[in-house]
Amino acid sequence: MTDPATTLAGFLRAHPKLLVLTGAGVSTGSGIPDYRDADGQWKRRPPITGQVFRGDPLQRARYWARSMIGWPLLATAQPNAAHRALARLQDAGRVTRLVTQNVDGLHQAAGSTGVIDLHGRLDVLVCLACGARTPRSRFQSRLHEANPDWTHRKAEALPDGDADLEHVDFSGFVVPACTHCGGLLKPDVVFFGENVPRERVDATFAALAASDGLLVVGSSLMVYSGYRFAVAAQQQGLPIAVLTQGRSRADPLAPLKIEAPCGEVLPATLEQLGDVVQV
Repeated sequence: MTDPATTLAGFLRAHPKLLVLTGAGVSTGSGIPDYRDADGQWKRRPPITGQVFRGDPLQRARYWARSMIGWPLLATAQPNAAHRALARLQDAGRVTRLVTQNVDGLHQAAGSTGVIDLHGRLDVLVCLACGARTPRSRFQSRLHEANPDWTHRKAEALPDGDADLEHVDFSGFVVPACTHCGGLLKPDVVFFGENVPRERVDATFAALAASDGLLVVGSSLMVYSGYRFAVAAQQQGLPIAVLTQGRSRADPLAPLKIEAPCGEVLPATLEQLGDVVQV
């Protein structure tokens, strides 16, 4: 059987300008859990929707209580070998644009530039009333001050700064309001049921049009917001390579599927591309 890195290196040599689309599998090597199993099914109940977050105060309190406990893992996570390899690939001029479905900011921390955060960033809050933006780290301090009895609770870490806190009465959890206008604060991310901002979608389509192919890394693409770009690539006759563990929705569209850990395959691929990519 051909070595995965050799196979991917061949794809990269044949298609020197790639749009790279990443998902949760890139960040698992940094200790951040993913959402789905090898078959693309939810490992646990789906995340909160935007409609529920806005309309249900108790569910909103549940969200922030779990976030208060789970945030430290995300806040201290560091880029791993997959993030660093993609940054090097971009430095070598082999990436037209890096688009991520992740909200952890680790691609930027690894040195990638011009990243399209398709689903936003979790380290920033936005007020739904006045639009003021607040660092998530500052809000963490406000959560602790408003809920001292919750400070020392422990729970299993879940994806995107969540924590597995169940069978708990959240009715007494206090969610601080916007300090500017008293409005409702929300993470500056696209919740399930919400639309990705048009400018991010347009920028990704523009990058795809300027690319020789699409490389999907660490994503099942079960969510349409990312899958649409694989469909567009296939319609435009652009080759698609998928590097992820488990099933991907784009598998039927991709001439190349590599089922292996991206944190191992990407650095090994760059070593094989030493004549065109400095490692």
